[in-house]
Amino acid sequence: MRYDVITIGGVVEDISFHTNEGIIIDNKKDMLRQRLLAFEYGAKIKIDKVDKTFGGGAANAAVSFSRLGLSTACVASIGTDERGKRILNNFKKEKVATEFIHKSKLFETAYSFILVGPSNEHIVFSNRGANQDLKIANTKNLENTKWIFISSLSGNWQKDLADLFKVKNVKIAWNPGHRQLIGGIKVLNHYLAKTYVLLVNKDEALEICLSSGKLKGKNNASVNDTENLLKILKSFGPRIVVITEGAKGAKCFDGQKIYSQKAIKKKVFNTTGVGDAFGSSFVAGLELYKGDIIESLKLAALNSASVVTHLGAQTGLIKMKVSAKGGSASG
Repeated sequence: MRYDVITIGGVVEDISFHTNEGIIIDNKKDMLRQRLLAFEYGAKIKIDKVDKTFGGGAANAAVSFSRLGLSTACVASIGTDERGKRILNNFKKEKVATEFIHKSKLFETAYSFILVGPSNEHIVFSNRGANQDLKIANTKNLENTKWIFISSLSGNWQKDLADLFKVKNVKIAWNPGHRQLIGGIKVLNHYLAKTYVLLVNKDEALEICLSSGKLKGKNNASVNDTENLLKILKSFGPRIVVITEGAKGAKCFDGQKIYSQKAIKKKVFNTTGVGDAFGSSFVAGLELYKGDIIESLKLAALNSASVVTHLGAQTGLIKMKVSAKGGSASG
């Protein structure tokens, strides 16, 4: 079968702990850790609520694409446990093809503990589990798609990236994960040149640009300027660069014009998976609206706004009323 998009990366079950006992600390002196969520050392912290939902970059993006009417498959790895079965059942319910899902005999299915603080911001403690055993057995299969959407990779991710970027006749959208970002521009540069859409948040953009040395000697205003970061990232070769800035919205640069998209104001209940919703919806918009960046940004903002009002990374993802190009969406 030929797909519109194949997502690749992590799948997890999320266990969320909600508490109002933490405090937010401004930490402007550290450009890569500007806001901290803190708790008293040695204290017993009261948990108000615990929830279980599904997550992981590849899973969140796959469900998003599918609900927007695109035929979707996911390449990921799960264990042979009950958690893995629940993830597979969720994919089937969401009409995401599972033919490329690997069942690892070495690891249990991944899970995350998500600490949700007083302002509904969160910190994720991630057990990579079977995500470390991702298998891309035959990249020939990945040629049967228009788009490949790569999220965070673990395990032997260097080989996986090299294999993925050799796939012919597909457009690659990439949201580099923590391990890829640690490698800096020396690791990323070769792949950025072959990326169609690069999707990062402000902190991730800053991390890449700092590793390149192009911000050396710049003042804080210049370092923190999103448009400056867009231009630096674009210089590494991706066709389109998108930087999200949380409640401030997002900016996009295609080499010709910088586009701005304001966030749609909603009462924030949850921020888990918002980046996945924005990135996948933007890419879906490029497919649905024939490359129209403005419409794609609007769709991304709409989906992100819906996600923040619901529990978990996938619950609030919008659905297209019709799957034809140009169809309208609803929550």
